[in-house]
Amino acid sequence: MKVPFFNYQALFKNDEAALLDVIKDVCSRGAYILQRDLEEFETNIAEFINIKHVIGVANGTDGLILALRAAGIKEGDEVIMPTHTYIATAASVHFTGGIPIGIDILPDHMMDPSKIEKAITKKTKFLMPVQVNGRTCEMDQIIDIAKKHNLTVVEDAAQALGSKFKGKAAGSFGAAGMFSLYPAKLLGCYGDGGLVVTNDDKIAEQVKLLRDHGRNEKGEVVAWGLNSRLDNLHAAVLNHKLKSYPQDIERRREIAAMYQEGLSDLEQLTLPVGPNSGDHFDVYQNYELEAERRDDLKKYLSDNGVGTIVQWAGTLIHQFKKLGIKAESPIADQMNTHFLMLPMHTALSNDDVSFVVDNIRNFYRS
Repeated sequence: MKVPFFNYQALFKNDEAALLDVIKDVCSRGAYILQRDLEEFETNIAEFINIKHVIGVANGTDGLILALRAAGIKEGDEVIMPTHTYIATAASVHFTGGIPIGIDILPDHMMDPSKIEKAITKKTKFLMPVQVNGRTCEMDQIIDIAKKHNLTVVEDAAQALGSKFKGKAAGSFGAAGMFSLYPAKLLGCYGDGGLVVTNDDKIAEQVKLLRDHGRNEKGEVVAWGLNSRLDNLHAAVLNHKLKSYPQDIERRREIAAMYQEGLSDLEQLTLPVGPNSGDHFDVYQNYELEAERRDDLKKYLSDNGVGTIVQWAGTLIHQFKKLGIKAESPIADQMNTHFLMLPMHTALSNDDVSFVVDNIRNFYRS
């Protein structure tokens, strides 16, 4: 038996006929750029997360760049973010002229609000919480700090579509938020894609302009923009997938509960928070635990047919020495030597999950 970390082929095969119908429909209409499928998808996402504006863009990194530009970032502005995130979070700040500043994380692997104020300087203008692994940060504390210091919040919610904190959706707390539509994400297309979301009319208008070469509704170029439009074909596929997305989220939560039940008694593991964790509604983009003898466990699982991943190749953003990112995160540094992600996707069967659990238990038993 083999359980790959991800299974793109199975996810496509499970819905092949309907997906091919969607693709054929778009291609038969020759509807590829900024067509009604994209508009419908943007509208449906807006309803799903209860937000005013959704703008489809070419990828998540562009989404953050455009959100920051639309929110008014200036050259030299410092942006505080957790160190436990993908390099794209910091890169989006760099390519808008800002300076990424890393801080530590909490035991749930999320940005630690108590570390923010120590990192604030006269140059600090933005906070960028990262809603990692399908969980939302303690956003009430973060928003309070932002208001106190007159800082703008732009959320990197790449991994958190459908995640909530106190009933409010990830991406909807700050001036703007971004979701990734990369194939391995919760709602993934067949290439790169992203979304910028906001309740601010001016930010939405600016992002729409900037994603399309700086052109306004009259076709006039009025700003330096990017070519960063979500392809209409991707939008049509995503719109189809969105119909079953609530069920996909529920299945991920079921798998997380199975992992929790099967592994919670192992002292060598620290598991992510379970599905019923108070103010949080987690959607489990990833199932990231902490494991003693992590590398030995990873090899054992691979030898026995179970695929695992160390997120972001085990490198926190400040550990890319050539980039010179300032950070202070001793807790994340220590946790990072133990992080391991187990298979988490809707193609997993209950038997697959049990197989993963059994192999982990066998490793520590031996």
